[in-house]
Amino acid sequence: MSNKFTLLLIFSVFMISSCSLFNGKNSMKSGTNISNATGWSIDGKDGGFKLENKFKDQLSAPGMIFIQGGTFVKGNVKDNVMHDWNNTPTQQYVRSFFMDETEVTNGMYVEYLFWLKKMYGNDPDLRKIWKNALPDTLVWRNPLGFNEDMVNNYLRYPAFRNHPVVGVSWKQATRYSKWRTERVNALILANKGYLNKDSLNSKLNFNTKRYLLDPENSLGENIENYIGEKAINDEGGGYDFASIEKGIMLPEYRLPTETEWEYAALGLGEVRRDNIYRGKKKFPWDGEYTRSQRKKNLGDQLANYKLGKGDYGGIAGWSESGSGITTSVRSYPANDFGLYGMGGNVAEWVADVYRPVIDEDANDFNYYRGNVYKNNVINNEGYAITDNSNFNDKKNFKILPNGRIEFKSLPGEIVQEESKSINNRINYSKADNRNFNDGDKESSRNDDKEMYNSPSKDKPLDFIFPSLISNESRVYKGGSWLDRSYYLDPAQRRFFPEYMTTNYIGFRCAMSYLGESRNVSKPKKR
Repeated sequence: MSNKFTLLLIFSVFMISSCSLFNGKNSMKSGTNISNATGWSIDGKDGGFKLENKFKDQLSAPGMIFIQGGTFVKGNVKDNVMHDWNNTPTQQYVRSFFMDETEVTNGMYVEYLFWLKKMYGNDPDLRKIWKNALPDTLVWRNPLGFNEDMVNNYLRYPAFRNHPVVGVSWKQATRYSKWRTERVNALILANKGYLNKDSLNSKLNFNTKRYLLDPENSLGENIENYIGEKAINDEGGGYDFASIEKGIMLPEYRLPTETEWEYAALGLGEVRRDNIYRGKKKFPWDGEYTRSQRKKNLGDQLANYKLGKGDYGGIAGWSESGSGITTSVRSYPANDFGLYGMGGNVAEWVADVYRPVIDEDANDFNYYRGNVYKNNVINNEGYAITDNSNFNDKKNFKILPNGRIEFKSLPGEIVQEESKSINNRINYSKADNRNFNDGDKESSRNDDKEMYNSPSKDKPLDFIFPSLISNESRVYKGGSWLDRSYYLDPAQRRFFPEYMTTNYIGFRCAMSYLGESRNVSKPKKR
């Protein structure tokens, strides 16, 4: 064999070996993944970078339905008999998200109250947390009406367990959403083996954000009582926790934005089926009428609303709709998304701060007014600070106009503060954006004049022109059992202060979808 041929053979073997080094077929153990960036193994037993390559999709949250996003016309183009002009049509794009199939029911809310009482009810200092979450049952009272049976029974009597909870303020609904996040994620970790399911109903005050940032300390001093079998590391000792990279836990439950709620209420079934736009829908169902046009249930009412003066439910007998008050959340047909009660029964809180004008020029992507950007408070050791404050200290809470208490944070929550240093950014310039473009230089000729100037302790009523619109005014959407059919139109919008309670406003939760959502398959022609 010539030297030339020998050199060629050696070079060929070297090239094959080099290729195998980076394609992982020979040099890496079978079953490992190879980084497209560096060629190193991912998730290998030799200590390579950890990446969840087997992740398929976000888990489906309990009680929720997936809403695929898209473009739609938000606002009113059908009629405006109130002439308030606060819902001028704008074209908006909505990212995919999840929405509760029904409003939050009395049964669901009582579960929340039960947990709070178990956690805090025996502590004199913390008992006020439970009491503060109680719905205002006095909303049923009427000076010229006999409703004391509703005051005493609506929340807890089993006949109303599937009726939507009412008497809940925007702030209480937001607190419920946060609690639901923690309970659901704790159960997910238990089912996956990271937590001990038998101990979850003890005094473990689980917090998702704290677990992801500092998992060992988040479970407290008695961590061995709460840790699951999968989290115990037999080889190296210590614990293995579920990090955010695993994609196991769900994003937070929250109130839907106004844009999400209106998009979900409309359904827009024909748009999704035929990929064409046929104009604005007036109701969450197809057609121009509040009664069914289908042969099977021709003439049946499609929502729980006030039919006319003194007429809440029709004439006694077959035509009586049974809707003299709220009804069970599944009493009427669902819309094309599979959502119940998006028109009638109870109106619903949404996340947005109210303003009459929707600023389409500022944003037409996932529109939302109410952003207050916050950062975790970090101690000198680099860990996020959790709340261990004295709940009797007035610095840690304030009394709302309705007598309820607003806590800065609850036990176990990470303490947060508004972002302070915002320099050289092109997308936002301040932390509190609730009054974005209200009275600033871009929207007002006078630098010192605010567009909305509701009374406050710094601006007495005598020196200003009062307005009901403020940064604490929150939008609620949809008609209720107490409204005429005009408010069944998903475009209609009203507002109340975020601490206000009524007997006709409830809520449902939403959740962001993390990932790309695109249905590329065309439906079959009908």
